[in-house]
Amino acid sequence: METPVVYVGFGVTAPEQGYDDYAGVEAKGKVVAYLFGAPARFESTVRAHYSSDVAKEANAAAHGAVGTIWLDSPALEQLYPFKDQVRDLAFPDMRWLDAQGQPNDYFPELRGAAILNMEATARLLEGSGKSPQEIYAAAKEGKPGSFALPVTAKMKIATKLEDLHSPNVVARLQGSDAKLRDEYVVYSAHLDHLGIGEPVNGKKIYNGALDNASGSATLLEIARAYSQMKPHPRRSILFLSVTGEEEGLLGSDYFAHYPTVAKDGLVANINIDGNAALLWPIEDVIPRGSEHSTLGAAAHEAAARLKLDVSPDPVPDLVFFIRSDQYSFVKQGIPSIFFSAGIKSSDPKVKPVEIITKWRQTIYHKPQDDMNQPFDFESGAKFARCGFLLGYGVAQQNEKPTWNPGDFFGEHYGKHKN
Repeated sequence: METPVVYVGFGVTAPEQGYDDYAGVEAKGKVVAYLFGAPARFESTVRAHYSSDVAKEANAAAHGAVGTIWLDSPALEQLYPFKDQVRDLAFPDMRWLDAQGQPNDYFPELRGAAILNMEATARLLEGSGKSPQEIYAAAKEGKPGSFALPVTAKMKIATKLEDLHSPNVVARLQGSDAKLRDEYVVYSAHLDHLGIGEPVNGKKIYNGALDNASGSATLLEIARAYSQMKPHPRRSILFLSVTGEEEGLLGSDYFAHYPTVAKDGLVANINIDGNAALLWPIEDVIPRGSEHSTLGAAAHEAAARLKLDVSPDPVPDLVFFIRSDQYSFVKQGIPSIFFSAGIKSSDPKVKPVEIITKWRQTIYHKPQDDMNQPFDFESGAKFARCGFLLGYGVAQQNEKPTWNPGDFFGEHYGKHKN
């Protein structure tokens, strides 16, 4: 395939935000080049939604594009350095298949894809009248501007396909209320990590102790607590250990499409991806996504019972809201929370922001995420107790959770719930 290239800013079309990177350019039959992210003026979780690969690829296909190029930038280098992107390409790309054998989130119209580093991005822009610094500055202002590039892209894809099977693991605790037991609060945590990959400091087994053995252990302990309750909570509870999160939320996305109970009975999802409370004594929690539904009130109530504060997402640029399994439920119209440890500390010697920043830079998605880390298990247990109380509060309420009036995700996905 050889075709012209057009630069389309972030590659975002958001009518409700009055924003369209494709306005004024013709993408049909062309390769579109775009930057990571979305305009900073978008609310953080909405910005995360439009930053997702799937949203950008779907938008490119809808505009008639035949391929994509992901451009590097200083902002992206801070979040996901090009060298790490190349490292992760050693792991295979995966899709789940539906009953007809069709892959999920696959756009056959897009016949080629590439990622460019900073140097290659600069070369792509040569002769366009725009420097890399100019497009980065415009993007930071939320006004990237789109234009045709004086180049063509020649792409060839060689694909090797293999089938594999990897199960989700689901347990059900039946509710005690005859009227509410057919409604389910779903706890989720992913049971996979990266396996064996490129060696780092002589180690090649990517252990995933925090990401996400810790979340899986938290899920099991919450399940243990529920199993010992007499009576059981009013609503039923599903404990869902999902596969393939690291490959694109595959297990949770499949379950959210094809649950093991009636789909309209799924009323809420509480997702635990990494119990970072193991890294310092927690004083607050971050229920990402809670601002979009009545789950927000339940999160505040649970935290208050343990004398924990509730904090907003401190790092919206990392778009965590689309990067873990709760997003699969959101896309099926189910109110959901990504339940995380907060970053407050009353001890001047404990600096959670520095701890988690260093962890992401030196341990995240590396073999060093193992049990040699200095874990605070009592803090981790406190986080688990808060997660338990959150789900219990939702399970006991007379009314099931609802999206807030006029909420973006409720309007965008809530009406699609079967």
